[in-house]
Amino acid sequence: ITKLMDECKAMGIKTLGPDVNESRQKFSVNKQGAIRFGLAAIKGMGTAAAEAIIEEREKNGPYKDVFDLAQRVNLAACNRKCFESLALSGGFDSFKIKREDYFGRNAKGDVFLDTLVRYGQLYQQEKSAAQNSLFGGIDDVDIATPPIPEGELWSTIEKLNRERDLVGIYLSAHPLDDYEVILNNLCNTHCSELADKIELQKKQEVLLGGIVTMVRSKFTKTGKPCGFITIEDFEGSGELAFFGEEWGKWKGMLVEGCTVLVKAQFVQRFRGSDTMEMRVTDIQYLQTVKDMQIERLTITVDAGKIDDTTVSDLVTVIKDSPGNTQLYFSVHDGESNRPFTLRSSVGKVDVCRELISFIKGSEALGYKIN
Repeated sequence: ITKLMDECKAMGIKTLGPDVNESRQKFSVNKQGAIRFGLAAIKGMGTAAAEAIIEEREKNGPYKDVFDLAQRVNLAACNRKCFESLALSGGFDSFKIKREDYFGRNAKGDVFLDTLVRYGQLYQQEKSAAQNSLFGGIDDVDIATPPIPEGELWSTIEKLNRERDLVGIYLSAHPLDDYEVILNNLCNTHCSELADKIELQKKQEVLLGGIVTMVRSKFTKTGKPCGFITIEDFEGSGELAFFGEEWGKWKGMLVEGCTVLVKAQFVQRFRGSDTMEMRVTDIQYLQTVKDMQIERLTITVDAGKIDDTTVSDLVTVIKDSPGNTQLYFSVHDGESNRPFTLRSSVGKVDVCRELISFIKGSEALGYKIN
């Protein structure tokens, strides 16, 4: 599935996560031509739950909100575990409730998901009783919806890892999106290139960044500790090996889920040896690199293509992205070969995914760092 979805992405076809108001049982194509993840493909859902959601939706229309879904769907087929899987995988995102809020607790200490399912069960019981009553009707059911507590915020990586656990891949975003500018501008090696040691030796210094996806710790035949780290970036994954004291030095930073920048050099394996080995010289968290090493962001502006709407939207994105990086503008007027550079008066910015994505999406804008 990952391979096929990567191929779709390469062809410019969007791949969207599951959604209770659009997903079919299996993968499908929506009206905009994007591929929508199937409900039955979510871990913990199953065919019966997916069919219950889809059948009710097709019979009585889209679900207005998560309470409407709890009122209408067959809770014998779609149980609490299904609700949890949908919340974590993004299946409820269209209802505009943060995923972590589904796991928030009310004043009594009850998790909102539990409260939601109990509300749906009570509503359906009351509706059934009203239908069977000689004096009642469907409209007589009046049960207050439970309040939505505010859950403890998750980090981007935690949220996306929970999503990946259920759908198998990162769909709504990638944990490295916030560090794309570092990977594209400071690194000279992709993780997938780690296996080609001959080519790597041609570089004076190897710089690569990514997210640690697997850690294996063991002992060598001589009793020395060693570790094998799988690290992944946008292009693929590779493995780093650490032995003895080197593993003891770095293993604290190489925890699964951590995003790191790795610097390494090739040195003689032993004194007088012709054999070279790659040795890690430094490891930093990507967030630290972003805060400390990206000192200046220069947005290049093509004066011939810029318009008032782009300027207004850019100002909004910049104001919504305060940070530690000094901002400059380099304006090209098209008539002169010498652009002029201006320092921004709005203060420093965060070189975040939203800002970089906006710049890359405009023909009139570009950027460079430091």
